[in-house]
Amino acid sequence: MPDLPTPQNAAEAALLSECWDAVLSYADLCTSGSASATRLATEAFTHGIDELRAATAASKSTGTGRRALRLPRIPLLLASVRTVAAAWETSGLGHRLDPDLRLWLHSDKAARYVGPPLHRPLALRGLRDMQEPDAVLLWLAEVESLPMSAVARRLGLDPAAASSELAQVRALFRDRCHRNHLDTPMDAHCRSYARLLDAVTRSPSAETPEDLSRHMARCVECAEAAACLRLHGGGLPAALSSGVIGWGGLAYLERRRRAAEAGMSGGRTDAAVDTGLNEGKPVRPRIGRTGILVTAVLVSALALTVSLMPFGGSKGDDANAAQGESTDGQSVADPGPTFPSGSKTKSGSGTGTAGSPAVADSTSRPAGNSDQEAQGESSSPAGKQGGAKGSTKSAAPDCRVKYEIVSEWPDGFQATVTVTSTKALATWSLGWTFKDGQRVGQMWDGTFTQDDSHVTATAADYNKTVAANGTFTFGFLGSWTGSNSAARNFTLNKASCQAAG
Repeated sequence: MPDLPTPQNAAEAALLSECWDAVLSYADLCTSGSASATRLATEAFTHGIDELRAATAASKSTGTGRRALRLPRIPLLLASVRTVAAAWETSGLGHRLDPDLRLWLHSDKAARYVGPPLHRPLALRGLRDMQEPDAVLLWLAEVESLPMSAVARRLGLDPAAASSELAQVRALFRDRCHRNHLDTPMDAHCRSYARLLDAVTRSPSAETPEDLSRHMARCVECAEAAACLRLHGGGLPAALSSGVIGWGGLAYLERRRRAAEAGMSGGRTDAAVDTGLNEGKPVRPRIGRTGILVTAVLVSALALTVSLMPFGGSKGDDANAAQGESTDGQSVADPGPTFPSGSKTKSGSGTGTAGSPAVADSTSRPAGNSDQEAQGESSSPAGKQGGAKGSTKSAAPDCRVKYEIVSEWPDGFQATVTVTSTKALATWSLGWTFKDGQRVGQMWDGTFTQDDSHVTATAADYNKTVAANGTFTFGFLGSWTGSNSAARNFTLNKASCQAAG
């Protein structure tokens, strides 16, 4: 599976943060399983970012300073999902796709999206012909179903004027669709209805003549035009999603509506999100929003119970810790929208606080590391009978960590972590704690889990081994509120790691 491209700047980092859940949601509709959805979304995201980079470079090379008209970012990435799915079908990976999508890919409907521009769906052409800020406003409000306050905040608009601006953008979209409809090659019969169709769709009270209604029942192009030109009646979101996305457009629209109702779309930082980047993790069952709330209550109660337990390394503690570890993998994803899988909340782990990693990790440490398990706990027998606590503190760490915030924007940031190990490693797992409640969203060159403020990053398949005195690096996108201080309490393979200044 290819890796997500490393963001080159803050704009690309924000693109990952804002758009990944939408891309994964549509990829999930297009595939037959969660692992395939993750792979399709990753390849589509890479394809879309490459396309955006190429378009940016082309606009700079012309020297005009004007950006070529194109789809806004989210529908452009959704179109990339469709493009990559078609490539899978032709390259022998069609078994990973939804059977209905495979049939659609071989139909005349799919051919319209790659055929002559004047024969492509009207909504697709109309949205592409708009200036990008207007197109983004229309898509976020109509298809992603974000509340106007959230749309205004994301686009930097005056919240009081956002609704009136949206009304103007809707009218602009209708104008672009009307022009494109007149430019579309039509037979004489369709051409005779063009003016009537325009007049009927302008007025919310106008009745559709019977002959026009019969014609639209038989003509796909004229029916699509009517849906795009009629701004009243609430049909614009369906016209946009069906015309721009194609297969599964209405199902995607419904998923985004449900996500917006749950307050879990558009890069919200207060939702339990799942980035879907951790390939190789076991497929997890999906439960609804009620399950999310129940799971959150159980996690909070279990974390409180673990925090009140005595830290003595006793058999009872080990059993409790082992029981907590065995519950890893419980999903909190809604069956409708799918979200980035990177910030998976563990159901039974007690590693969410700075003081509890020793308890949650006690079952996975070798017997020879009992001194490290006892460090910092005065009640530990090892601490009483051998001075293990003192010897652990005085031992030189085997690794150094450089944590660097590369870029930061309101509610989000990009960070890079570089680790130097004095010992050779067959694989690695780096843990740390966030002080200010930051959440990891996506990660490259590694996979991760997060339990409250504690994060564990593990090696990818291609960078597991590290030579003695060698280094490894990975990066991630995160969200924050209030403050964004550096991570702390680093551990490498459960052993303490020194943070570089």
